[in-house]
Amino acid sequence: MEREYVESSMIASFGFDSTSSILEIEFKSGAIWQYFDVPESVYYKMKAASSCGKFFHSDIKGQYSESQVG
Repeated sequence: MEREYVESSMIASFGFDSTSSILEIEFKSGAIWQYFDVPESVYYKMKAASSCGKFFHSDIKGQYSESQVG
């Protein structure tokens, strides 16, 4: 999955696969996680957020099934 790099103290990059509704996030730690059944609108809100880390904590973490892939 293609990810775009962002300015964040917590997140290195993230991307979205609209076919499978998977949001993939690469953290600064090097860990890569996938979040399942994420609406595309959430991806666009994360792109527009002033803080990707705050958005992740408030709108993604704990809200969707997840799996560490890297």
